[in-house]
Amino acid sequence: MSHTGKEGEWMKRITKIDMAEPLITKKLRVAAYCRVSTGSDEQMVSLEAQKSHYESFIKANPEWEFAGVYYDEGITGTKKEKRTQLLRLISDCEAHKVDFIVVKSISRFARNTTDCLELVRKLTDLGVFIYFEKENINTQSMESELMLSILSSLAESESVSISENSKWGVKRRFQNGTFKISYPPYGYDYVDGGMEINQEQAETVKYIFAQVLAGVGTHQIADELNARKVPTKKGGKWTASTVRGMIYNEKYVGM
Repeated sequence: MSHTGKEGEWMKRITKIDMAEPLITKKLRVAAYCRVSTGSDEQMVSLEAQKSHYESFIKANPEWEFAGVYYDEGITGTKKEKRTQLLRLISDCEAHKVDFIVVKSISRFARNTTDCLELVRKLTDLGVFIYFEKENINTQSMESELMLSILSSLAESESVSISENSKWGVKRRFQNGTFKISYPPYGYDYVDGGMEINQEQAETVKYIFAQVLAGVGTHQIADELNARKVPTKKGGKWTASTVRGMIYNEKYVGM
């Protein structure tokens, strides 16, 4: 008796099972935001250290994808409108380029409570959350805004207190004659605790003002100084903004 019929039935019942493709987990695109409040050399070193730290910190997490470090230099932080890199970060979040943000502390992100809560709410609506390292706060796991509001208020009060204390200290040093500029401007040197004119640099200062009075633009003046290989105070290149800053600096009156 032939078994062909039976074998055909068995063959019909055989179902090929493809090996399931491995699940591909999408990594979280994580960016960091840094800010230093002054443009001093020490703060710039701090900024570079922060940038290096966050790049290593983010790349060390296998579930994260490094989305960049955004940083603002030499500004107070009390007004978000002046912080171009923070605004660029928010824009990139809106464009769905960033999923998560790491910040050192609330005071580095926003020292104004209203701004802080406004930005956190905006990012939360976009599905983007923030981790504040110092306070150990992840906005994704917050049940309420109360704690963030309190901490933001403390950061804002601390900022105002530091600012007022700084102003009071400067005022006192002016009164007793001990105030010193942290970094003498181009054309001046510190000698025995006081500022004295650097004669070589003073010639460049006079040249700049003479060119301005002759109607030459700041961009052209900067280009001419660079062409003549005249170094800036720190040995760098001249820019229009550097020249413009000198023009409006009252310390050059009477040089």
